[in-house]
Formats: sequence, structure tokens, C-alpha cells
Amino acid sequence: MFPNSPNLGCSSFPGKLQGSSDLIRFPLNLASSLVSQQFIESQYNAKNARAVLSAGNSSASTMSPHAWPITDGNPAAGASQNRKRRSDERNGPFDTKKQRFLSPQSVSTSNHAVPFRSDRRYSMPGSSRSLHHPLLQTPNVGCVPSLRDFPFMDYLKTSLPLARDKLSQQILDIFQACQQQVSDLEKKELCRAELQREIQRVYPGSRLFLVGSSMNGFGTRSSDADLCLVITNEPVDQRTEARHILNIVQQLFFRLSYIERPQLIRAKVPIVKFRDKVSLVEYDLNVNNIVGIRNTFLLRSYAFIEIRIRPLVLVVKKWASHHGINDASRGTLSSYSLVLMVLHYLQTLPEPVIPSLQKQYPDCFDPSVHLHRVHLGSLQIPPYLSKNTSTIGDLFLGFLKYYATDYNWDTLMISIREAKAMQRPSDNEWKDKFICIEEPFDRTNTARAVHEKIKFDTIKEEFQKSYEKIRNNKDLNVILPVRAAIQRR
Repeated sequence: MFPNSPNLGCSSFPGKLQGSSDLIRFPLNLASSLVSQQFIESQYNAKNARAVLSAGNSSASTMSPHAWPITDGNPAAGASQNRKRRSDERNGPFDTKKQRFLSPQSVSTSNHAVPFRSDRRYSMPGSSRSLHHPLLQTPNVGCVPSLRDFPFMDYLKTSLPLARDKLSQQILDIFQACQQQVSDLEKKELCRAELQREIQRVYPGSRLFLVGSSMNGFGTRSSDADLCLVITNEPVDQRTEARHILNIVQQLFFRLSYIERPQLIRAKVPIVKFRDKVSLVEYDLNVNNIVGIRNTFLLRSYAFIEIRIRPLVLVVKKWASHHGINDASRGTLSSYSLVLMVLHYLQTLPEPVIPSLQKQYPDCFDPSVHLHRVHLGSLQIPPYLSKNTSTIGDLFLGFLKYYATDYNWDTLMISIREAKAMQRPSDNEWKDKFICIEEPFDRTNTARAVHEKIKFDTIKEEFQKSYEKIRNNKDLNVILPVRAAIQRR
């Protein structure tokens, strides 16, 4: 997630972008031990990383043309670097409107996303290649896996709770089949690294972060990927500056043959949506939405402090998607809001399953912590030993019951920061809103997409109907067909 910076060892942003804020600045005397803490040092792009680091403070546009040899194994591929675009690119629907970006390396990669090279597959489980790399040597004293090791994790070896009843076993079956795999993350990281190099030719010193469910431990095999492009250490006006930057990024993506359908969405936080042609992963890219990086690590900490949390969250997301209430673009709940709802429920049980991490470990999740050190806080958090011994099946049933019968939607606000339901504030952010869920860092409403009463009523109705159906026989199939959920992954 934290990419290799071409300006490693100096301020992250050149020229006039070097403001007084310390949000994203690297210290000038950065020690080698701290360099190793850039936790998503891409093993797949080692050659490029060495080329960039050796260039010192040089602009990304001066990168060696051999830093990222895009080839599908054909030794003659490199000879076509300075040739015109192929006819299949020339005839694209956006050809007449394309803005050309000059770069030292113009390579046709038609129908190929960031290519997999056989000598770079050694991060996969079961490989015979050694993983002795300096980034993997620092011990992790907490329960949250270090993101330096994240691309090499074998999810199937992660500890899982015992299934003592049918419903719990069904939930675990879905989790084991649908959880994001190492290979899924590898594809996303490869694409992120290649896109960062392309963007740095337009915005030298910028960095591209993989955030959201891909990194926070709650991803599935079919999860889309979220990217945060950090351009400056100064605030960016999302209505004007961010849209302008994303418009330039969109035009750049039209030129890349492995990217299709780049579309600028003018939302409160504008994004560019696009798809990688080979992996078929859908991406959402925003600009300087720093809070998304911080909450990624907060949720990642929750995901690993208690072994029941990840299976429970995944099945809730599958259930909500099956019933059509997990799509913020259509006026229902985002996956992020659903995760916060699950965590809130687990915090407010008579015997809590989890605490508020922001209250117990305020220094680890301090919003003033430098961006390049955000990931370090969660590494010190130990497992939470809850006295609550409920099964996953019981917790899922309790989750449905809580929001079907107990929670007061009209007057309360969900806050995992405070580990309780609070009275709604009186300002415009919360006034006349149907569902109020506090974002734990910037304290905005993550459920603001639910702005129509008919959608709100649908959400409440699905909780009520599902709880009534499953409360007696406790068979997940009556509200979520298990086999179909596994097949869709």
C-alpha cells in the first residue's frame, strides 16, 4: 500500500508543494531501519525500485526505460517501444479526444494488465523461492499482521474459531471460500505499482495507496479495489482541485491499453472508476482522501484482534448484497458502513466482543500521526481476550436482531470511536438523516447515501424479515443461499 517513493529520504513533494504541514514529509535523516518500514515494498517490482532509489532526487520522468520491462515473454517486445500505437489502440472510442502524455517509455500492452512474470511469482504460498528480505525481518509483537508481510500471507492458515453449530459452520464455509486470497492482492498491488509510475510522469513525487477492503482484512475474492492518490501535503478542495486532477488522470488512463472504461464520477469525494482488462478488477481512485488511509488501518486492527470478526463481517456483507442493501451508489449502505455497524454491535453487547481501539490505544490512532507512520500503530496492539463466548452463528443472529428490534434509528448515531450509540448531533451533517454512522476520524456521516425514505424502509425491512426467518431454524440458507454465495465468491 505504501509505494516506493522516488524521493525517498527527502520531502515527499517537490517545489511549491512543500508546505509547512508535516503530514506526509519524510525526515531528511531517514535511517535505513525506517526505510524498511515502508511496508508495501513491492517484491514484484524490485528491479524498478532499485532503479528509482539509485536516481536520488531525480524526477520520475527521468526513470530508466528498463526499470519496468513490460513484456509477455517475447524477447522482441522491447524493440517496439518507440513505434506508433497499434491499430487496435488507434481505433479506440476515445482516440479523437485523447490527450497525449510524453514519457520516455511508450509501450503497447494491448490486452495485458500489469504482466505477471514467472520469476516474480515467488510470493505465492507453496513456492520454493526464499522470502528472506529485509522488510520481513522486523518482528511483530501485536496480533495484527505486519503489512510488510501482507503480500505473502496465506489466509488459509489464519486461525479460525470452532464451529459448534450448523449456522456457524455455514458462515465459516462461506468465509473460507470467499475471503481475499494472496493471488488477488498480488494482482491489485502489481496494477497499483504500474499506475503509480505512469502517474508520476505527470505528477512527480505523488504516491498511490491501495486502501479499503483490499487492505483492511475484510476483502473478498470479488472485492473492488480502492486507490488514494496523494498529490500534496496540503488540503485539496474536492469540488475543484480534486476534479481537475482526476480529469488529467482520466485522460492519462485513456492512453493505457490495459485500462478500460475510465470514468470520472463527480461525487462529494470525486473518483475515477476504471477496470484492469486482464484481472477484471474494478478500481475507484480518489485524490488526497487521507482519512481513507487512516481508517484502513483502524479497521485492519479490528479485523485481527478477535478471530470471530472477519467471518462475521464477510457474511454480513454477503447477506446485505444478496438483499440489495449494500450499494451506496443506489442509495443503500456502503460496505464501510456495514463494517462499522458490525463493530458497533460487537462493542455494545452486555459482554463486549471488542473494545474501542481508539479509546484504549489513542496514540496508535492519533489523527496527527505522520501518514508514512500510520501503519506502525496497529502492530503493537495485542489480541483482545473477550469473556463473550458466543458462537459466530449466535453473533450473526444477534446482529440481525439488534438492528431489527433494538436499535433506535430515529434518534441515535453509531460511534465505534466511543463504543456506544450516541444521540445525534444537531448540525446539518446529521439533521434529517435516515441513518447516522460516525466516521471515526473526520466524524462525518458514512451513511449519507441513504437519503430516500423508501431505501431506508427497505433496509429496516430486510433486517426484520431476515431475523424472523432465521431465528427459529438457524439455517443460513433461508436468508442467504450458501452454495450460490460460495460460487459467486
